[in-house]
Amino acid sequence: MAARQIDICVLDSALSDPVKTAVVKTARLAQPAPVVFVTAARGATRIKGINGMLAKPKTVADARRLAEICIRTKVPTRVLIVDDSSTMRRIVRKILSASLFALDVHEAAEGATALDALKNGKFGLVFLDYNMPGFNGLETLSEIRRENPDVAVVMMTSTVDHALAERAYKEGVVDFLKKPFYPADIDGVLERYYCVHLAGSATA
Repeated sequence: MAARQIDICVLDSALSDPVKTAVVKTARLAQPAPVVFVTAARGATRIKGINGMLAKPKTVADARRLAEICIRTKVPTRVLIVDDSSTMRRIVRKILSASLFALDVHEAAEGATALDALKNGKFGLVFLDYNMPGFNGLETLSEIRRENPDVAVVMMTSTVDHALAERAYKEGVVDFLKKPFYPADIDGVLERYYCVHLAGSATA
């Protein structure tokens, strides 16, 4: 009988180093390779070859939450990139396509189109530009919050304006990205969204 495919491997940091090393090595040889997490206290030493760190559960509720996080990394999350610049949409899409997480990425060139997309399909995460013709980012955000209160919205802007960022947070954005931003910045957004600390991330 062929070996069953394993999608996710979660290692306890309390296991001996030889055991953890052997498991990671075996996982990396598998095709396709599973996502490998280690549960540990924040700030613990990383293990070479893993994908990320998860908070070690202390209660049954914590363990249930950990299982939900693991499942979310494999179940596709629908993501909408809203920006009137096709170049910026392409950059964000490229970064997201290289992510550890399963992401189903869609695009909209302006606010009204984004609102139509959100009405016609369930999205988990929206990257929303502030400076757009027609509905600007805050106006679009207000409508998103009214119609889709559960979607997580990340505001993107080249405008240096602390008042804008403060207002956006008050309106319910989960993160604020100042252009130009880098892959590590989007990795940080995804870490906070999924509650995972990615291996090698500066935000972990």
